[in-house]
Amino acid sequence: MACIHDLVKNQETYRADTRQTVLEVAHAMVERNIGAVPVLRDGCLVGVFSERDLMRRVVVAGLDPARTLVGEVMTENPLTVEPTADLETCIFLMRRHGFRHLPICEREQLLGMVSMRDIILHDLSEKDDEVRMMRAYIHSA
Repeated sequence: MACIHDLVKNQETYRADTRQTVLEVAHAMVERNIGAVPVLRDGCLVGVFSERDLMRRVVVAGLDPARTLVGEVMTENPLTVEPTADLETCIFLMRRHGFRHLPICEREQLLGMVSMRDIILHDLSEKDDEVRMMRAYIHSA
């Protein structure tokens, strides 16, 4: 069974700083096609800024994204998992808490961010491998 860090260890994780504006981070999210960004202060994870935060805490609140800092509207103290966490644990946490992105941390050090999409694509890849093996077995019998 793969640990969660194996899914994202080769991905570059975009990281925002609490002093960046919402507009800057939103542009980066659109350029990279990502729905949530880990937010750091002095190199440590302090929050996550997601599309949901943008809609609820900026747009609906009538804040100016060019003047609002990400640190003011992020989700603070996000739930994290250790790099050795298994996929089932991550899926359980995401479903239970209603989010699609989960920071992977070792102590205070951010190692990556896993999304529900990462997990689903990994699961599909494993299923494809199983189907190929079963077909090979059937054809050889």
